[in-house]
Amino acid sequence: MRAERVHTGLELFLARRLDLLRGRRVGLITNPTGVTSHLEGAAEALLRHGVKVTALLAPEHGLQASAPDAAAVASGRDRRTNLPVYSLYGETLQPTPQMLREVDVLLFDMQDVGVRFYTYVWTMSYAMEAAAAAGLPFIVLDRPNPLGGQIVEGPLLEPACASFVGRAAIPLRHGLTVGELARFCNGHVGVPAPRASYPSPLAPCPSYFLRIPIGAELAVVPMEGWRREMWYDATGLPWVPPSPAMPTLDTATLYPGTCLLEGTNLSEGRSTALPFQQIGAPWVDGYALADGLKARHLPGVRFRPVRFRPTAGKWAGQECEGVHLHVTDRQALRPVTVGLHLIAAVRALHPERFAWRPPEVEEGRWHFDLLVGSEGVRRQLEAGVAVETIAAGWEAERADFAAQGERVLLYG
Repeated sequence: MRAERVHTGLELFLARRLDLLRGRRVGLITNPTGVTSHLEGAAEALLRHGVKVTALLAPEHGLQASAPDAAAVASGRDRRTNLPVYSLYGETLQPTPQMLREVDVLLFDMQDVGVRFYTYVWTMSYAMEAAAAAGLPFIVLDRPNPLGGQIVEGPLLEPACASFVGRAAIPLRHGLTVGELARFCNGHVGVPAPRASYPSPLAPCPSYFLRIPIGAELAVVPMEGWRREMWYDATGLPWVPPSPAMPTLDTATLYPGTCLLEGTNLSEGRSTALPFQQIGAPWVDGYALADGLKARHLPGVRFRPVRFRPTAGKWAGQECEGVHLHVTDRQALRPVTVGLHLIAAVRALHPERFAWRPPEVEEGRWHFDLLVGSEGVRRQLEAGVAVETIAAGWEAERADFAAQGERVLLYG
C-alpha cells in the first residue's frame, strides 16, 4: 500500500499557529506518541521554537508509556527537559490547581487508538474540565484515528457503566479523532460530574450523565491530508506504540474486541509477543476452540490453535492454549462482535471453567460491563442469546450516534 502524507496537528501548529501560545506558559499533556513525522518529541519541538513549556502532564503508562496496565504512576521530573512531570494516573486523574499554578494554557498531543475504553481520551476530558474550572484555554493537536473514521461498532456507554474506561455515551469503536472527541465532550452532553480526587483507576462515577457541556475554551488544530477511510498505515506517519501492549496497528485492529477478555479469566495475550492477537488459558482446548470459531464463519478473521506463556498478569508463567487471530480483511472485520464470539465459544466449550472477572470490592460492578459499556451484554451471553442478535441490538444506537457525531466532524 502506498502511504500518503498526513500532516498532524502538531506539525501544522508548529508551522502556522504558534501565535496561540505567544507570551503564555504551556502545560503539555503528552507521551511518546506526541511526535513530529521526524520523531521529534512535542516538548522538545515546542521548546526549540521558543515556546515556554512549564509543565508536562502524563496519562496512564506515564510520560514514557512504559508503566504496566492499570499501574499507578508517580509524578517526577523529565530528565531530557528538566521540566516537572505531573501524573494524571496516580493520586488524581485530573490536573489539580497546584499542577496548573504556572500554566496559562493546556496543550494536548497524544495518539489515541479509536476505542472507548482506551483511557487517553478520558484523561483529555478530565483536563478539559480542569481547564474550564480554572479559566484556561485548552488546545488539542489532532491526530488520526488509527482504525479510520468510517466504521462504528458496539453499544453506547450506559450511565451505570461510567468509569475511567468510559465517560461519555459513545460506541465502543467510535470512529472519531481526539480533536473530534474533544468537540463532542465540550459541546455535547454525557460526561459524569468531576470529583475532587480519584483513589483508583476505576473509581465510582455518578450513575447519571450531566446534561451540560464541559464548556472549556477549546481550540482544535486539525490535520491536513487525513480522510475518514484512512487507516493508520495509509497516513505516511510512523507508528509509535502508545502503550506497552499496543506494539502495532495489527494489535489495535483487534483490540476493540479482544480487550473485552480482560473482563474474564482468559488471558488476552498481555505480556506475550502478540498482545490482543492471541487469547487462551491453561484449561482451554485450542484445537476445539479454533474449530468452533471457524464454524461460525466470521468475516475478516481466521483462527489458528496456539500455545503461549504470559510473563505477567493472568496465568503468568503458565502455558496457555487458545487461538491466534489472523486478520484477513480489516474492512469486513467487526472486532467487537468477534470478541463476543470468543467468549461465547469458550463458554460453550468449557462451561465449568470459564468465569467473569469478579467485581472490584469497592465497585460492585463487573469489569466486563465497564469495558463493553453495558450491563445487558453479559446477561445476554449468560442466557445464551446469539451474538448476532446482541450485535443487531446496537444498530439503532449506532445510527443515533452517527447523526449526533456529524456535528463535531472535522474531516469529510
